[in-house]
Amino acid sequence: MRRIAISVAASTMTLSLAGCGVLNATGDGASASPTKGDEVTIGLLLPERANSRYDRFDYPIIKKKVEELTHQKGKVAYANANADAARQAAQMQQMIDDKADIILLDAVDSHAIAGEVKKAKDAGIPVIAYDRLAEGPIDAYISFDNELVGEVQARSLLAALGSGVDTSDKVVMVNGSPTDPNAKQFKQGALSELNGKVDIADSFDTKDWKPENAQAEMTEAINKIGKNNIAAVYAANDGMAGGVIKALEAAGVTKLPPITGQDAELDAVQRVVAGEQYMSVYKSYPDEAEAAAQMAVTKVQGKDIQFDALTQDKVDSPTDKDIPSKLVQVTELTKSKIKETVIDDGIYTVGDICTAKYKAACTAIGLK
Repeated sequence: MRRIAISVAASTMTLSLAGCGVLNATGDGASASPTKGDEVTIGLLLPERANSRYDRFDYPIIKKKVEELTHQKGKVAYANANADAARQAAQMQQMIDDKADIILLDAVDSHAIAGEVKKAKDAGIPVIAYDRLAEGPIDAYISFDNELVGEVQARSLLAALGSGVDTSDKVVMVNGSPTDPNAKQFKQGALSELNGKVDIADSFDTKDWKPENAQAEMTEAINKIGKNNIAAVYAANDGMAGGVIKALEAAGVTKLPPITGQDAELDAVQRVVAGEQYMSVYKSYPDEAEAAAQMAVTKVQGKDIQFDALTQDKVDSPTDKDIPSKLVQVTELTKSKIKETVIDDGIYTVGDICTAKYKAACTAIGLK
């Protein structure tokens, strides 16, 4: 599955549609009732807390945007499954029982949740897959361009290895959870760049994205390959990059190899500043979360023309084809790109990043 087209910015589309007078376009069927006003309930199911983004960014941004779009009358019913697929299934069933108007679902296990997605559909409750592509009859999907994430990570890693990189350079891949469809896409994108250019000496699919699991896997790789024989490490996200670094340091590695990441978590950005982690991938959570809120509100209010404008991409899941989607673009975050990404977007301030421990490193790269 690849991106077909890149959508226009959600905020721009909202304004242009408002100017054209189409915001009251009606929908059809129970899944998009034109009679719904501002007093709507958006169910939000997020997958875990190992990654700080969900509680810190996604939920509050979605909540604020829903309130803004509904003149403070709409609400978000939020539940986090803490990486437990059975818990998420129960949470989704509760939202169905409570008659949520629409559900934004970020699946712990995209396959296992398909039954609950069908139950919601049968109850007339639309489901939008958020961030991860769930199976079952979902109405729409919004995420970042996940194969592009892997491509950006891999290209950055190859750049870090330099012009002399060849197939003798041993790379360890610490990929994401096998139950997360995004992880498969990150891996696919990365391999499309790495295959034939380096030696993938060891590769892991890391249960639940847990840093401690990544640390154990990296320790295994070090014992197998040798601590001085690892040229670089592809770590699929920042939390696992932290686990990889712990394993390397515990093995006595003093000059860390290039290590990738994803999500631009604060401690990862600080590691990039300090030279411990080579890069992360910055994904604009405000862009994704605000667009998801707009999709949810317009869908449940039956504003079909606006909804279609927000979902101009198409993706396929294992169970459905041509799902209306929006794929949000991503940006490489290295030392030279910290200001233009997380600082300019207001995710962090210089003060957040450049604490006493990192002040000298920040000064060295002109971050002040």
